[in-house]
Amino acid sequence: MTPKQEERIKNKIKKIKAALAADKKFWGGEYNDGRGLRYIPPQLYIELNDFSGALRYFNWFNKNFSDDSCYPEFLFEWTITLFKTGRLKEAEKKAFQTFCSNTNIFDTFFGRQVTKINKWEGSNLQTQEFAENIFFYKSKQDNLVDFSEWLDKFITTEKFILFSTKYLDIRKRLETERDIETRNYLIHQEQQLVHEI
Repeated sequence: MTPKQEERIKNKIKKIKAALAADKKFWGGEYNDGRGLRYIPPQLYIELNDFSGALRYFNWFNKNFSDDSCYPEFLFEWTITLFKTGRLKEAEKKAFQTFCSNTNIFDTFFGRQVTKINKWEGSNLQTQEFAENIFFYKSKQDNLVDFSEWLDKFITTEKFILFSTKYLDIRKRLETERDIETRNYLIHQEQQLVHEI
């Protein structure tokens, strides 16, 4: 990347931050961000290899949008950032949260065959063909080789396999379960998994 390209990306980040600040001011101290600008900076920081800047951004995001469930791609960028800044336990949790938001995302990242499950995935990563056209990250990217190796090892650990199997089982049961109490119990179990890993 040339210095000029870097400068363009940095200016884009500044413009987004300024627009978000203006949004907060307009809405009387709260963010509305109907355009979804808050999701753009992590990709830009990762392009710059500025992972400490990305971490600061995610900390700001968490403080200001703590109830935001986030897009799978955004959670994936958060996972990359946590790994790259040496926060491995947090990266594991965020990786599992990413998987739960879209079970296809890791397969897409590694260029593997996507196995669709019958569930709303919270993203457009529904088919391999479409995923290859929209998902920005690939496991062979120079700045993500170390992350790719870590993620590949993590998703084959006994812990991840156990938790992901439990998660998929809950999702499968929710497809057919009609009893409200049982559904609520299953949803609670699903939410607990993310905190327990």
